[in-house]
Amino acid sequence: MTLPFTLQQLRIIKAIASEKSFTRASKILFMSQPSLSKQIKTLEHNLGILLINRENQKISLTEAGKVFIQYSERILALCEESCRALNDLKNGDRGTLIVGASQTIGTYLMPRILALFAQDYPQINLTVYVDSTRIIAKNVVDRIIDIAVVGGNIPEELKKDLTIESFVEDELTLIIPKSHPFALNKKKSINKDDLYHLNFITLNSNSTIRKFIDNTLIQNNIETKQFNIIMQLNSIEAIKTAVSLGLGAAFVSSSAIEKEIKLKTIEIVNIKNIKITRTLSIITNRESYPSKAFEFFYNQLGNLKNTTKY
Repeated sequence: MTLPFTLQQLRIIKAIASEKSFTRASKILFMSQPSLSKQIKTLEHNLGILLINRENQKISLTEAGKVFIQYSERILALCEESCRALNDLKNGDRGTLIVGASQTIGTYLMPRILALFAQDYPQINLTVYVDSTRIIAKNVVDRIIDIAVVGGNIPEELKKDLTIESFVEDELTLIIPKSHPFALNKKKSINKDDLYHLNFITLNSNSTIRKFIDNTLIQNNIETKQFNIIMQLNSIEAIKTAVSLGLGAAFVSSSAIEKEIKLKTIEIVNIKNIKITRTLSIITNRESYPSKAFEFFYNQLGNLKNTTKY
């Protein structure tokens, strides 16, 4: 069977979709614009359907183009994976690896993991993507990302294509200002009912992390709707700063407050008889070839799992 497209044509439509310009796409592919345009016309002719809208000098994908680009990216990712696999066989332990992380992990935990990995395997080139758990998991399924660590809920429809392993337990920690009466009285633990008398600082209500924290608290029989929320901010860094300035209390991941604990800018308060944790997971594609770089990184995560507490 003769395919109606070439790999070069897949690279071209991917570049056009990314750049939204024939001119810019031709430059990054080191092609002339007429040659690029001819390739797209040939592709559309062979497929028998229009892939790109060219109205009013604006470039956009048609519905067919949007479907086709999804498969194009997966095909190209598989091609790159095959090259990495052969390169591993040829060069031994050299290679590249694309790592993913959900947002909190990518900001606070992953840099530490990557630093340790880079010390042990400086010859391996790492690329890191940080996004929501849903997007990271979809990219692992599509083979765009080789391996990822996530903390959110993985969509059910993606689980069948993933290998999901428990990594470490991450605790949701209640932090308060140094000036709060609980801190001044050296009250290291409070009752659950005391939560409803605190002024809380949270992420915006449409934040994925906020929804996850709320759901986790609700699962521990804490009524988040009864919280006195005085401020909503758009980042965990902003929340930590607000707490350190004495503006209120907040629930944050324990992996996000290492610096504040060392600098003693906040206080941690435990809730009696309640420990709120979430399981961080390592996710990989069930069908992916385990390259040498992948094996080294996976083993590094295993060593951290056995020796490190987050």
